[in-house]
Amino acid sequence: MSLTCREQGRALTARVSGELDHHRAREVMEELDRRIDESRPRELTLDLSGLTFTDSSGIAVLLRAQRRMVQAGGSLRVAGAPPQARKVFQAAGLERLIRFEPGGPDT
Repeated sequence: MSLTCREQGRALTARVSGELDHHRAREVMEELDRRIDESRPRELTLDLSGLTFTDSSGIAVLLRAQRRMVQAGGSLRVAGAPPQARKVFQAAGLERLIRFEPGGPDT
């Protein structure tokens, strides 16, 4: 699992690739927290197009990112979630709370 971030103005894009499970979720949350604190983005895009697997730990990562962005006065969008991850997130009802977009972050 890897997390790479890029900033453009007040927008932060974080690309998560590999498996996002209970072994990696804390690491991703901590890195996202650090990047949000440093850059104070108005919009955070989580690019999940490189994600190969997620479980309920991925739900926790998205909910925490959403909460952090709301606290900071910003917004979160999720781009490119693969079918397996999309099913996990839909089952949890995340699409009622978070904006999901089918393509990558530049769509």
